[in-house]
Amino acid sequence: MPHRQELEFTPIPDAPLGAVVTLPTGITDPADLNDEDFQKLKEGLLTHSVLVIPGQENLAPSSQYQITKRMDPSCEGAYGHAKEFRHDQSVLRRDGVSVPDQPQVQVLGQGTFKNHCGMASIDLRHPTHFDFHQKPLSDEEVANGYTRFYRWHIDSALYGLSPPVCTTLLGIHVPETTKTMKIKYEDTNEEIEIAQAGTGFFSGANAFDALSDEDKELALGTTVEYAPHPYIFISPARATSDGVTMVSEGKEIPLDELPEWEESKVKKLPMVWTNPVTGRHHLQIHGACVYRMHRPDGTVLELEDARKEAYRLIRPAISPKNIYVHPWKKGDLALFHNQGVLHSVTGQFAEGETRLMHQCNIASGIDPVTVRN
Repeated sequence: MPHRQELEFTPIPDAPLGAVVTLPTGITDPADLNDEDFQKLKEGLLTHSVLVIPGQENLAPSSQYQITKRMDPSCEGAYGHAKEFRHDQSVLRRDGVSVPDQPQVQVLGQGTFKNHCGMASIDLRHPTHFDFHQKPLSDEEVANGYTRFYRWHIDSALYGLSPPVCTTLLGIHVPETTKTMKIKYEDTNEEIEIAQAGTGFFSGANAFDALSDEDKELALGTTVEYAPHPYIFISPARATSDGVTMVSEGKEIPLDELPEWEESKVKKLPMVWTNPVTGRHHLQIHGACVYRMHRPDGTVLELEDARKEAYRLIRPAISPKNIYVHPWKKGDLALFHNQGVLHSVTGQFAEGETRLMHQCNIASGIDPVTVRN
């Protein structure tokens, strides 16, 4: 009798995080994993931060939802399709549509698709830096194959809902070409070549480990306060050219002009979140949505200073050696530990190029915490 193939994790070569998953013999849908194997999958996720399961182009939205939900027994509600994210002023308003029969799953991509998941026709638009960065690339730079990190972020409403533990992202239709693009780090003139519209990741644990002892101690005691309805608050503002945070020009929507909000729903989260499997500390700051930082000595950094501090801490983490940019292939199901990494969209598509993806994340029932060893 042939030996049963166990669930296996193969680290992604030359990457600072991530692993490719081989499913056990007889399992084609990860939602069908038994409890023991699914627990191994979850431990693998929290250990490797990003998991890629190939060959999942036929994965049903219901299965993707179940996989995502099983990663966090506390999850309640959903992030990604609430009215707030379709608000006319939100920077997320054009980033996807919900699957009618499984609204926790979002359809993302580029181009027009017919008869998908019961929808007669959907028009998708890939987010690009052109309408989000303060100083976009020039036409000449784009013609020469350059792109940008769009926005380094954690998937989270950051208002009233806790950050999801896991996000799942499925590549259903991906351009067949192996087109590449380049990203230039404008402050160092370093360049990297990436697959077109690859998704960038960095490990919050590696980011924390790289801090000085003094900064580690400061980060462990700091609370990050996010703006009410943060994606609406920042909508008139523009981002830095590396997508790390926003440029402070006083363009944000005044708090008294935002949709109605409650102080009790404003998110104040630790700057450092502790991994329950590895025990490692993860530096987790959503630099675009930060509003204030509260230091352990009672000092409060207001908006501009909080953004500067977020930038100072995060910028080293996006250096070429510290990131993994996933080159999407048809059928790739990526699971990432949303409480342990930050990620960014990259790239842009030429006219006529299309891509179709499904994304799912569900708000956790509890906020992440810092556990002092």
